[in-house]
Amino acid sequence: MTSLVLPDSSYFISRAREGVDPFQELRGHAEECEFATCGIVVLEVCRGRRDPGLYRRFLERFGVMIFLPSSNAIWERATQLAWRMDRQGLVIPATDILIAATALQAGAAVLTSDAHFRHVPGLEVIGRLEAS
Repeated sequence: MTSLVLPDSSYFISRAREGVDPFQELRGHAEECEFATCGIVVLEVCRGRRDPGLYRRFLERFGVMIFLPSSNAIWERATQLAWRMDRQGLVIPATDILIAATALQAGAAVLTSDAHFRHVPGLEVIGRLEAS
């Protein structure tokens, strides 16, 4: 497994829906790799937390993760990636293009259940964490 992993929004949302604390699960794999986040993941995940206490807890836990900022270079990479993929008929949401570009820029894999990430050239995709 890659040493740096960027869990996509779908990871956090699906694990929480299944009654699993996604942050606890990530902590259980901390010896295998490091986990990072980025602004768009925090936004997508936290906006859906209805309970104010759960919202604050998610923000706090994201706050201690490695944060990959969205630099101009990442936005340019995302724009170029989207343009190339669109011309190949591989249109994926802009938010996911931004997540993919962030991971590519950082040399990170993306942990996700969204199959369209597998179409992003050069991106390492992890479908799930192995049981520890």
